[in-house]
Amino acid sequence: MRRGLAAAALAGALLAVASVAHAQRPDVIWARTTNGAPITLDGVLSEPAWAFAESVIVQWGVDAGIPGSGYRAEGGTLPSDPTWAKLKFLSDGNQIYMAAQVLDQSIGGDPTFNRFDGFLMAIKDHAAGFYPAPPAEYFYSMWWPNLSSPIPPGTGFNFIGRWGVFPPGTPRTPEQIANWDAATVVTGLTASDAQLDQGYVTEMRFNLTPMGYDITDADGDVVEWNISVYDCDWFWPIIPPFSANRTWWQGPWGNASVYNEVRIYGRPDVTITSGPVPAVDYEFRIPNAGAAAAPVIDGVLDDAVWALAPSFDMRYGDDVLRQSYPGVLRWRAGQYQPPVNGGVAAVLDPADATIKYFFKGTKLYIGADVRDQVVQSIADFNRWDGLMVSLNERRLRNVDSVLIGRRLSVKVGPTGQAQTEDYLTFLRDSLGGAQVALALKPGTTVDTLGLDTDTGYQIELEVDLTKLGYTPDLGDHLIFMGLNLLDGDSFTPFTDSYGSRTWWAREYENTCCPPWALLDESLTLVDVAGGGPAPSQLALLGNHPNPFRRSTTLRFAVPSMARVSLQLFDVQGRVVQERDLGLVAPGEQRVTLQRDGLANGLYFYRLRTADPLTGAARETRTGRMMVLE
Repeated sequence: MRRGLAAAALAGALLAVASVAHAQRPDVIWARTTNGAPITLDGVLSEPAWAFAESVIVQWGVDAGIPGSGYRAEGGTLPSDPTWAKLKFLSDGNQIYMAAQVLDQSIGGDPTFNRFDGFLMAIKDHAAGFYPAPPAEYFYSMWWPNLSSPIPPGTGFNFIGRWGVFPPGTPRTPEQIANWDAATVVTGLTASDAQLDQGYVTEMRFNLTPMGYDITDADGDVVEWNISVYDCDWFWPIIPPFSANRTWWQGPWGNASVYNEVRIYGRPDVTITSGPVPAVDYEFRIPNAGAAAAPVIDGVLDDAVWALAPSFDMRYGDDVLRQSYPGVLRWRAGQYQPPVNGGVAAVLDPADATIKYFFKGTKLYIGADVRDQVVQSIADFNRWDGLMVSLNERRLRNVDSVLIGRRLSVKVGPTGQAQTEDYLTFLRDSLGGAQVALALKPGTTVDTLGLDTDTGYQIELEVDLTKLGYTPDLGDHLIFMGLNLLDGDSFTPFTDSYGSRTWWAREYENTCCPPWALLDESLTLVDVAGGGPAPSQLALLGNHPNPFRRSTTLRFAVPSMARVSLQLFDVQGRVVQERDLGLVAPGEQRVTLQRDGLANGLYFYRLRTADPLTGAARETRTGRMMVLE
C-alpha cells in the first residue's frame, strides 16, 4: 500500500489558474480591504468605503446562483412582501464586514422557530484541526425562544451560535463581542403591524483569526461561508397574508454543510481603490478526449485514452493528500468510519484509489484504480467496497428550488461484478444513460472473511450527461461533482472488521461542496499530457515561483509511462516531504508543492522514476528551491 502523498499526476487540469475572460462566479464574492479606513458598527453605512463594496442580491423566488442557492416557504401563504436583501462585503485587517440592506414591510420575531426575521449563517472552522472543516453557526435574528408570544414591540436582534449566547439576551463576553458583532437600525417598529415598516440595515463584523483564516497574507485567503435570510410577515397580529420563509445564498443552514457555500475572497492588494476585482477561475477542469477513442467499458483501465487522462488520489487517513487538493476542496474532502459489529476497529488497510477522468462528446468518463487487500461483497452499506459519484442535474430542481443531486453508486458484487445502486441503476436500465463495469485485479477474490490477500479492483463509468438535463452542446459546460470511496474490510474475529468512507469534494449528492468545475472543450488530453514528443530521458524543467511563499509548481518530463516519486530535503539532508506521484504518462508533467510549515531557506528535491510494472528503478534527478517570506 502506498502511504506517501500522491498528488495529481497531471495537476494542470486540477488547479485554479490565472484570471480569464468569464463572468464572475455566483458562488464567489470579494471583500475589498478599506485601506485602513475604519468601519463603525452602527447600522448606518455612513462610511465612504461601502460605496465601493462588492454586493449581491438575495431575493425570494430568484436563484441567487447555482448550485446551492434556493428558497422555501415555512408557514402561511406565499409571501406578499417577498424577501429582498442586498449584501455588501468589505475587510479591514483580518476581519470581514458585511452590510445587509433589507426591504421589509413587516419586521419582527417570536418564540416559534421560523416566525422571525434575521440571518442564519455559517463559517467553516479551519482552526478545528480535522477534515472536512466543520461549520460554525452565526445566528443573528429575532427568534426569542425564552420570551412569551407575542414578543414586545420594539424587541431587537440577538446573537446565537459560535460567539453568541443561549438563551438569547444573556450578556455576551468581551471575547464573544470581539469575534463577532453587529448593529441594526430598523425603519419602523418591530413586532407590530399597526403600520408598515420599511426595512432594516445591519452592519456585521466577523473576526477571522480564531476561525483559522488569514486574508492579510500576501496570497490572501478564501472564507467558506453561507447565509439564509429569514422573513416573517403579518404575524403581529397574525392576519391572512401571514407568511414565513427563508431565502439563501448557496447554503441554508448554520450547523450543517448542505448544498454549497459562498467563497469570500480577501487579499491585501484588492482594495476599495484597486479597480475591478480579479476574476476567480474554475476550481477544477475536466479535459476533452478530443480525437482519442472512447474506452471499452469492461472495467479494465487499459485503453489508450486512460493513459492520457489526468488523475488524483483518494486515501483514508491521509490529511497531507487532502491538503494538496485545489481551492476549498482541501477543506471539503473528508472521511468517516461508521460503527461495524457494534464497535469501531482499527483501520488496517486504508481505502486507497487513483481516480481518472475526462469527457468526450456528451459522455463523462470516470475510472477508478482501487488498491485493496480485502475485497468483499456485503449488503450492509457501511461495509461496501465501491465508489459513489454524485452529479447535479442541470434542469430539475428539488423542493428547495436547488438543482437535484444524483447519487451514482457501484459496488463489488458477489461474483466480482459491478453491482449498481441508487440512481445509477435507473440511469442505466431505464434511461440508457450510463455504462459501468468492474474488474478484479490479478490475484483478487471476493472474500468476506479476509482470508486471502487481494490487490484490488478497477471501475469504469460512462455517464450520458444529456440524461441529467444537459443540452447536446453541454450548455455552459459547468459540472458539479463529488466522489466517495467506500471500503469494507472483514477479518476474524469479526470485531476486527470495519468500513470507511473517504470523499473528494462532498460526501453525498446534497452535501457541501462540489467544486466549480468546467467540462473544458479547449483542454484536450494531449494538452494535459504536455503535448509534443516525450524527452529521451527524465528531465527537470524547474519550479515556479522560486523562491516561493506558500506553494510552487514543479515541472518535469518523462520519456515513457513511469511510476514517479519525489523527496524534499533540507540543507542537513533530512527528508521533510515525501510524495508518491503515482503512474504518469510520457511527456511534461506538473505537481504542486505546498509549503506546509517549511522554514525559510534552501531545499533540495529528488525525483525518481521506476518501471510501472516491476517497480525497478530507472532514473533520478535532483534540483533545488528556496522558501522565503
